[in-house]
Amino acid sequence: MSRLLVTNKSFELLEPYEGKLSRTVLRGESSRKGADLLDIDQYLNEAHSFGLQSVRAHFNVLAWSDDVQELRHIRNDVGSQLALMECRPRHNTVDAATLYWAGMPGNAGDFPAEESFYTFIEPAVCFFTEETNYKSSSSPFGIKLCDRVSGRPLHLDISDEPMKKGIITNRNKFVLGGSGSGKSFFMNHLVRQYWEQGTHVVLVDTGNSYQGLCELIRRKTKGEDGVYFTYTEEHPISFNPFYTDDYYFDVEKKDSIKTLLLTLWKTEDDKITKTESGELGSAVNAYIERIRADRNIVPCFDSFYEYLRDDYRRELEEREIRVSREDFNIDNMLITLRQYYKGGRYDFLLNSRANIDLLSKRFVVFEVDSIKENKELFPVVTIIIMEAFINKMRRLKGVRKQLIVEEAWKALSTANMAEYLRYMYKTVRKYYGEAIVVTQEVEDIISSPVVKEAIINNSDCKILLDQHKFMNRFDAIQSLLGLTDKEKAQILSINQSNDPSRKYKEVWIGLGGVQSAVYATEVSVPEYLAYTTEETEKVEVQRLAGELGGDMELAIRQLAEGKR
Repeated sequence: MSRLLVTNKSFELLEPYEGKLSRTVLRGESSRKGADLLDIDQYLNEAHSFGLQSVRAHFNVLAWSDDVQELRHIRNDVGSQLALMECRPRHNTVDAATLYWAGMPGNAGDFPAEESFYTFIEPAVCFFTEETNYKSSSSPFGIKLCDRVSGRPLHLDISDEPMKKGIITNRNKFVLGGSGSGKSFFMNHLVRQYWEQGTHVVLVDTGNSYQGLCELIRRKTKGEDGVYFTYTEEHPISFNPFYTDDYYFDVEKKDSIKTLLLTLWKTEDDKITKTESGELGSAVNAYIERIRADRNIVPCFDSFYEYLRDDYRRELEEREIRVSREDFNIDNMLITLRQYYKGGRYDFLLNSRANIDLLSKRFVVFEVDSIKENKELFPVVTIIIMEAFINKMRRLKGVRKQLIVEEAWKALSTANMAEYLRYMYKTVRKYYGEAIVVTQEVEDIISSPVVKEAIINNSDCKILLDQHKFMNRFDAIQSLLGLTDKEKAQILSINQSNDPSRKYKEVWIGLGGVQSAVYATEVSVPEYLAYTTEETEKVEVQRLAGELGGDMELAIRQLAEGKR
């Protein structure tokens, strides 16, 4: 058994000495014979010249072990680490017992004066900068985590309080963790607590990570909340981009429709010109004016397509200043978008008669695992979901909203989608919302400039879980996320010294490049069973819930009692 403990880091503020008295005192208190008078003079001159505060300082590290050989290794390791910090360590063999006693709270009066040295306040406090006590946020809103050392519960606000203090400028978050790092578990833990505090949560998932929690919420609210959408051929996810309750289309709504249509039209390698963007924007505006004037026209993609094909194309041809095909090829666009018009392969996607109503539902999960390999369908469905969320945001004033996009963000990581992502992040910030992108694909984030521009640069809160699988690529991750060496050291310490008697995983949270710390996600057994993504445990919970008439909460309680 071995221990390593910083037992005493103290300094005493001194009144500035003047003239010969200063030098006399310093020379008289020097612990070594033949003290370097030049050093003393230099010290005092610097203090007087710059108005620096003189202090007496002392630092010690106490290490112990019941194995002599291990103790020798610990001593060498401590000495080498201090040397790397450009400090000169001294192994004390004379006053060890005295220092041990003086290091206890209340015993500082017994500290031997000869063990301290003179310095200035800046270097004296340098060892205090790397550590602090874990402190709960004063904000009423937040999530429950733990002190990684003691396991003491902490209340942490990573959204509102940092905004008020100016630490962050948006509430968006970027979450990175490899497979098995506890990423899905942590996200379940976070969104449950946000939901319980009144947040409207919308999730885009590709791995059934939130199915258990969603089902629990649905049973708990007796079907009033906890909606789980799954894309199937029989019941595909669809919406109507032109649907509004009152025919009101603000600038953002129009831009959103235009961005959607451009995304459907252009391939990943095609560049969107200003003329194409401008003309399509004009077409959207003209169509909106048409449906406002004639309420008999059903607002949907089909009627927009017909307007584009007939009226707008004819208007283009009749213009005094012609628009060339090179600048805006309307025929090419109509051919490409034909598959979303009635009779096309995907005519159901943009012509929904029953629009997705998320207004009253506070916990909604869209599971799109079945189409994640479909390069045509997957991006469109993802946009549909995001559009539904943005509409929800506009209508709910003063209510916290949260959009979580798991690996589905890859559907949007093309050059043409960068604009849509930037638009979404901007919109989220304005309406008391936050977007959270969650990924485990390191190569994807490193290789995609879109991710950096649209997601990372707009996410002031970074959340990283165990990164040891990516050790050989962490320098690239560090550069991409703009992490300091201190933050890197914190991240690489995750799960390295966990207490084997406690069941938890650690997580690093960084806010605006200003604050960062490692916390522990330690939950009760019922919470664990609600969040778990282990197939056998999920099946066991569902099986018992079925036997208990669908009461999942009761099933979890019974299983938890059996595991205690």
